[in-house]
Amino acid sequence: MVTGVVGALLVLAAAVLLTGRGGHDNGGKAAADPSSASSATGASAPPAGVGCSGADCTGRDPEGMGCGGRAARTVSSATVGGSLVEVRYSRTCGAAWARITDAVRGDTVRITAGGAARQGGTVDADADAYTPMVAVKKAADARACATLASGTKACTTAAAE
Repeated sequence: MVTGVVGALLVLAAAVLLTGRGGHDNGGKAAADPSSASSATGASAPPAGVGCSGADCTGRDPEGMGCGGRAARTVSSATVGGSLVEVRYSRTCGAAWARITDAVRGDTVRITAGGAARQGGTVDADADAYTPMVAVKKAADARACATLASGTKACTTAAAE
């Protein structure tokens, strides 16, 4: 009996997968890949596990909103003293943030996008810090800068697309 139930569930799952793909008309069906719709138009709801998209991400924690980890990539970086400052970007979230690693207490990092949007973070007990996010249309809009406790400053160059 268990084998029959499992078999029926597999057939049902296969039918759903096969009928949910392909076709040219969405006539009442949900989008097959919400992440691609979200990144292409910026208007769709974010995919499952992601808590914000675009302007809704500004000022929010990238890890807490599901924008970090595998959803993000480093698009530009610079070495400042012995520290690394990076622009992290999530296409899914339409946002970027700055991260500094191998840093010391008192080092600061900030992210800017388009001159107006700006967020900052300060290294405390850990050897790293990251900023809240800023909404960006493309990765190249974001720039990260670090100021070390020693006074040394450096910024990333334009992000790669």
